[in-house]
Amino acid sequence: MRVYISATLRGFFGRNAEISVQAGNIRELLKQLTEAYPDARKILFDEEGSLRSFIRIYTGEEDRTEEYLWDSSIPESGEVLLLPAIAGGVPQESIIPDERRREIALDDTDVERFSRHLMLREISVKGQKRIKAARVAVIGTGALGSPVIQYLAAAGVGTIKVVDFDEVTLPNLQSQVIHSARDLNRPKVASARDTVRNINRSIVFESEATRVDADNIEGIIEGYDLVIDCTDNYKARYVINDACALHGIPLVFGAIYQYEGQVGIFNLKEGPCYRCAFPAPPPPGLVPTCAEGGAISPLPGIIGSIQANEALKLIIGIGEHLDGKLLTVDSLFLRSGILNVSRNRRCPICGDRPSITSVKEFDYEEFCGLKESDTELPIEGFTAEELAKRIERGDPLTIVDVREPHERAILRFPHALVIPIGQLVRRQNELNPEQDTVFVCREGKRSILAINTLREAGYQGPMYNLKGGIETMKDIIFSHEGAWL
Repeated sequence: MRVYISATLRGFFGRNAEISVQAGNIRELLKQLTEAYPDARKILFDEEGSLRSFIRIYTGEEDRTEEYLWDSSIPESGEVLLLPAIAGGVPQESIIPDERRREIALDDTDVERFSRHLMLREISVKGQKRIKAARVAVIGTGALGSPVIQYLAAAGVGTIKVVDFDEVTLPNLQSQVIHSARDLNRPKVASARDTVRNINRSIVFESEATRVDADNIEGIIEGYDLVIDCTDNYKARYVINDACALHGIPLVFGAIYQYEGQVGIFNLKEGPCYRCAFPAPPPPGLVPTCAEGGAISPLPGIIGSIQANEALKLIIGIGEHLDGKLLTVDSLFLRSGILNVSRNRRCPICGDRPSITSVKEFDYEEFCGLKESDTELPIEGFTAEELAKRIERGDPLTIVDVREPHERAILRFPHALVIPIGQLVRRQNELNPEQDTVFVCREGKRSILAINTLREAGYQGPMYNLKGGIETMKDIIFSHEGAWL
């Protein structure tokens, strides 16, 4: 049978997209994969040998993640998908109440502007009124938020709220098409506001230039019919999901990485939430974000457009949608599929006996592995300036670069020993325990994971983290630059 490896996992499987395996069930398949690719064991299984909770296993459209399903036979010609978190049916009615729809009027300009919607039998006047009555919150104004916001505005969504804490930078312009070169260093929400005004000035545009967290998320989404998650990090994703689940607000989820994307609808009526699909995120740094791993320019346009399409179908009350389903798209190999996601009765937030009853009571820093335990040894590190001084002095150092190959191609760290995180344990003999070892990555997060991984493996040598990652070294000037390079 063929095993399809998601792009986020391929670095642990010899960069293969597909692997042929002779196995009669999932258990045999996993055994053969981890024997053939030892680095894959760390990404698939935790220290106790249990499948990590951010990994899903599908045969066709069937979810076989639970271990009690691993011994069931699968056809030889079948296809198995290993899917990590990156990131239905037919609605009976619109998420917009009829009472609110009846209060909406379409003027002559609306009729002319949205004439192509009005010609569609499924939308017509009633559907366009629902769109105009809708209040939608879009969290994230980056690659995914760009097409989502613009298509919602073009469709005539009456109130659009945009939330983002960041400013526009030059690398953003590759895929964040809501911004332009004149918006550099401006808040993204301000740039998005100007773009929406140019599309449709009758839109009520609301914005918050803030970072979403457990303390403010409930106030951000209060009073909105629908939330669209266009963020690029796991912490925000779980915060948004939990708040929507607790307040009964449907969530349109999207995620991208390199050439792959995912779209799903969560928290709709009795449907599953994001935690039902992925109960927990991966440890920080184990699976790179799209900012660290990159994404081809059109991919967010594809995924964001599907998110906008799903949002409009929910608002109008038409068609078949992705509630209880996860659409996966691979733009590199032109593959797509729809996977079923069932509500997990043991889910801590939407299950039969929920243990999470308030967003504020939950420690997301600890949940996402971003908080150091009181029992853990602190991670020591150098700033860029401190490391530069040690290099200038010629101090004996081993610098280990744990980044992906494409990241090193963009910005190289000279004289560094290249060891991906998945290979650290078996290659620790390449390190000198009598010498300081400094671990570097893009932002200084994966390097912390690398240090903790080696500590667990029993490595005793002194280890340090480059604080802030290799990005902080770009402007360092050495007195003997030629020797350093």
